Formats: sequence, C-alpha cells, structure tokens
Amino acid sequence: MLRNLPRHLAVLSAALWVGGTWAIGYLAVPVLFQTLPDRQLAGMLAGKMFTVMAFVGIGCALYLLAYQLHQFGRSVWKQRLFLVTAAMLILAIVVQFGIQPIMADLKSQALPLDVMHSALAQQFKTLHGLSSILYLLQSLLGIALLVRSFDLKNS
Repeated sequence: MLRNLPRHLAVLSAALWVGGTWAIGYLAVPVLFQTLPDRQLAGMLAGKMFTVMAFVGIGCALYLLAYQLHQFGRSVWKQRLFLVTAAMLILAIVVQFGIQPIMADLKSQALPLDVMHSALAQQFKTLHGLSSILYLLQSLLGIALLVRSFDLKNS
C-alpha cells in the first residue's frame, strides 16, 4: 500500500482537480446565478470559488508534474499525460494571474457602478468570454487527464 502511495496520490490529485473544476464551473456557479437575486453578489462568490479552485488545481498540477517527472525521467516530455497536465496548469495560471486581475481592475474602475452597467462592460465581457473559453479548454483536457491517470493506475 505505502509503496503505491505516490501513484494513488497522483490519481487522487487528478480527480480532485478535474472534479473540482467541473463541480465549481458547471454546477455551483450556475446555481449561484440562478438562485441569488443579486448578480453582483453571485459574481463575487463565483470569483472566490474559481480562485480557490485555481490554487487547488495549481497544487495538484505541481504534484502531478513532479510525480510524472519522477516516473518517466527525461522521457517525460514524450508523455501525453505530462503534456496534458502542463497545458492545464498553464491555462489555470493564465486565467488566474493574467485575466482575472484585469477583470478585477475593471470592476474596481467601474465603481460605484456594476461593471456590466459601465463604459467598461464590453471590455469586461470580452475578457470574461476569453476566460470562459480557457476554462472550458481546461475542463476538456481534464477528461484526458483523468482517463490517462486511471490508465496509469491499472498498468
């Protein structure tokens, strides 16, 4: 059991990262916007949830990359699992540290108005759309990550 602990942790990390990504983005956040009458509050809570999930994902990705590097050595660059993990990590970093800070700045510039009712609305919508596309890409890559992770478990 302990001998297989790193492999089990890798599978759990992949499941946590991908499951959390899907649960937050496609279950919890839509429920927030459907349930809460205040869209600004729903957006603020959604943003916090996405931030927490981004840091969970980054932590899981770092473990997965280290595990894969240990497992495959120099040939890790030829492994699809490694490339998928790295791509997901890059997407998470771009959204969290590239796009989200700009969106937060637009929100603060729009105050006291809601950004969607300000002159900055179109710029915000564009960035939100880009962020959503990158999140979807990360979510889809997550399917490949899970399939590959569970294949490793059985090999």
